[in-house]
Amino acid sequence: MAKLLLNLRNVPDDEAEEIRAWLRREQLAFYETMPSSWGISHGGIWLEDDAQLPRARALMVQYQAGRGATARAAAQQARRDGKAESFASQLRARPLYVVGVLVAIVVIVVVTLALPWWLLR
Repeated sequence: MAKLLLNLRNVPDDEAEEIRAWLRREQLAFYETMPSSWGISHGGIWLEDDAQLPRARALMVQYQAGRGATARAAAQQARRDGKAESFASQLRARPLYVVGVLVAIVVIVVVTLALPWWLLR
């Protein structure tokens, strides 16, 4: 019976392609399901043989550790170069959006804290 190896929800295309490549390289039989038209399912990568699941999961752990290390190194390099996204850079790039989000947060907090008081009066 087939086993789900990777749910493709929020998985970048490059990561999914790298996973497909190492599955082919390791000769692990797999197939993909496509996302549904209404967004209920986001698709997935499935192993055809569930006996290969422990090996595939071990390879996935190695892959994700390597990808995480690469992403952390890229983030550190961006911070050193001054290209990392920060609150101040967002505020400069999109001031109306940032102020709007801050106002929405304040409104939600005020309503959340005041609602019990209003209901108990």
